[in-house]
Amino acid sequence: MNNAVHNGVWSGTWVAERLGVELVGGDELRELVGLALRRNPKRAHLLVSNVLGKHVPQSPAVVYGHGLALGKRVRELLGADESRRAVVLGYAETATGLGHCVADGVGLAPYLHSTRRPVDGVARAGGFEESHSHATSHLLLPENPALLAGPGPLVLVDDEFSTGNTVLNTIRALHERYPRERYVIVALVDMRSAADAGRLDEFADEIGARVDLVTTANGTVRLPEGVLAKGQELVERYESPVGHVGHEGHEGAVPPGRPGAEGLVSRVELRWPARLPDGGRHGFTPGHRIRLESALPAMAARVADALSDTALRGRVLVLGFEELMYAPLRLARELEQVTEGAEVRYSTTTRSPVLAVDDPGYAIRSRLVFPAHDDPADGPGDRYAYNVAGAGFDAVVAVVDSAADTPELHAPDGLLATLAAHTPNVVLAVVPSYVPARSHVPERPRMLPEPLRGPAFSSYPPDEVGWLLRDLSDVSLEAPTEEREEAIQAGGAHYAESLPVEYQPSDQYQELFRAALDTSAARIAQAVGAVTELVLAERSPRPVLVSLARAGTPVGALMRRWAKHRHGLELPHYAVSIVRGRGIDANALRWLAAHHDPADVVFVDGWTGKGAITRELADAIEEFEASDGIIGFDPEIAVLADPGSCVRTYGTREDFLIPSACLNSTVSGLISRTVLRTDLVGPNDFHGAKFYRELAGADVSMDFLDAVAACFPEVSDAVDTSVKELLAADRSPTWEGWAAVERISEEYEIHDVNLVKPGVGETTRVLLRRVPWKILARAGAGADLDHVRLLAEQRGVPVEEVAELPYTCVGLIHPKYTRGATGADGRAVSV
Repeated sequence: MNNAVHNGVWSGTWVAERLGVELVGGDELRELVGLALRRNPKRAHLLVSNVLGKHVPQSPAVVYGHGLALGKRVRELLGADESRRAVVLGYAETATGLGHCVADGVGLAPYLHSTRRPVDGVARAGGFEESHSHATSHLLLPENPALLAGPGPLVLVDDEFSTGNTVLNTIRALHERYPRERYVIVALVDMRSAADAGRLDEFADEIGARVDLVTTANGTVRLPEGVLAKGQELVERYESPVGHVGHEGHEGAVPPGRPGAEGLVSRVELRWPARLPDGGRHGFTPGHRIRLESALPAMAARVADALSDTALRGRVLVLGFEELMYAPLRLARELEQVTEGAEVRYSTTTRSPVLAVDDPGYAIRSRLVFPAHDDPADGPGDRYAYNVAGAGFDAVVAVVDSAADTPELHAPDGLLATLAAHTPNVVLAVVPSYVPARSHVPERPRMLPEPLRGPAFSSYPPDEVGWLLRDLSDVSLEAPTEEREEAIQAGGAHYAESLPVEYQPSDQYQELFRAALDTSAARIAQAVGAVTELVLAERSPRPVLVSLARAGTPVGALMRRWAKHRHGLELPHYAVSIVRGRGIDANALRWLAAHHDPADVVFVDGWTGKGAITRELADAIEEFEASDGIIGFDPEIAVLADPGSCVRTYGTREDFLIPSACLNSTVSGLISRTVLRTDLVGPNDFHGAKFYRELAGADVSMDFLDAVAACFPEVSDAVDTSVKELLAADRSPTWEGWAAVERISEEYEIHDVNLVKPGVGETTRVLLRRVPWKILARAGAGADLDHVRLLAEQRGVPVEEVAELPYTCVGLIHPKYTRGATGADGRAVSV
């Protein structure tokens, strides 16, 4: 029943013999498609794909593999750079899953599919009509209106390319609004007639763009005169009361095959990741794809746990729902891999009415009929599941989105009850319907100032970064480190209420910085390129870089330069304050939300230590969403180096010397650490900071940026290799750095992880502005620790070599030696 050619009988034979229809093409074409009849005044015959997973249950590996292979061919056609700029558009409802698989094969392309489901609050970016379909109107509803506006190639995916009218009309409509130079049409089968085949080149000339075609097989259908009327007559003749032809279930009828049977219906909680789209209706980015990939094994395991032992040794169907094709397919593919004994198949329900004839030479052997259960905009009506009844499935996993989890779904004549009449085990899995975040405008907008820029504030040029900070340059805030920490301890004050005296490096140390920059600039450049490419691929094609002042600011500036160097992009870049124990500057978030889409904001930092700021930001964003109702900010930080394994978006996980960690303000635009004090920062102010103009003679901020950026051309190939490896790798945070810090805290009898500062960057900070106890250095660390050893010698701090250290070095602060050491809340730790 499930093959286009079964026991030597092609599943188009019945239609071909009765209508005189001829399928012209090779054996591969007959393996891919069969024929059926439908009640349609425009086209009676229906090509039924054997590998699409719509009407014919098929192995999910086969379904996914065909789409993926087409996508890889598109990537080969376009090349790496063009593929990176491409957008893939699939057609509802039949090709929503196929298009998504093609996008996976292209690699870095975001995906969008047309939809027949209007969504309140989401503006249309376009629409078109499908002339021969049973439901003709298509809507384009991307969450990000800029998704279709880029200049890169547009890849359009449908299950078959028959006349070409639908696809060419789509291109024509979109080209008027979003002109581009290249289009690629993708289909499983190219069934155009000779007359239609020549239209593609003419059309490309008409719009002045290149139009390519990628298909798995090609052929055509020869139709005799009067075929439409003859087909309609056949449908009338073979359509019969319930149960007469094929296997139907409707209006409470007991279908043949399992008379009187009543299967068990249960529900499984998938634990679908929060804010992960259920498909491409509003857009699906490579970043979304990676989140889905990491969540699939656990979700499939939950589905397997919900199945009976009999099903796990027998046949299981994962049944998707109309446009919801990709998520069920990926679940089915994962289930196929985690269940060794089960034969897993995949198909979906559909709006399309097709005649069912129980004959080996016909593609649709059985039909289940049930009422629509998603409150469709065009009103109630029948829906269908084909080749399910009589197929001997021991279980059916019905996957719907939450918009379709309605009383109609659970009614006596609904889908679940209809399925239960044909299988002993029905499992319902509900994927949350993704609703795009709506822009939020506060009722009483706060009068927030514009960002500060150089040269009035910072030594960076004005286009390098905008500082969402308040200028406190005229306020005296500094004190010697020991005095400052003693004052903090005595009054329980927060560390962000004062500033340490800026450490002025010796000539020897300045020489060390320059030597380190000379040797590591290319290494830094490669990490900058890698993390920027990940951001562009996974987070947003037009990200808004928001660096965490101040360690993140040089990295944000370099990422901005890479995007311009490699892609010609002018990315906005701002710096904001985040304070341990008090969170991120809420006014800065409000300003960003008023000027940019929060979904495009990418927070940037220099490196991770044990991940305290990573957790601080996640908590602060959650609190901000609750207080202001502004949603869409992604709390995941992008960092140059992630030695603590705390984030997914990084350039490297090696712990090495980042020269910008060697210095304080003189490598960060002459800006101080940020300050948060109620007598200086009001409720409508940004957090504060100082501009140390007097240190201009020692400033190397631009030297650092220029030295690293000069290496961009030479590291381009290495960046491409690195990005390919990173995209294929499991980058889930393991927090192994945090575990190491806990172990060190106990081993050295410190008993407070906040006094353990792991990694080269954090150790450097300890030596520059804290009162360190000792430094742990990994044996054989070499030149990466030259500056640490020099600073430790200058401050009389012992360096202890340790054989098994996950970081290159760790700085230790002990209350016995630092009475004002600060804890997780930013306040003093009691001695």
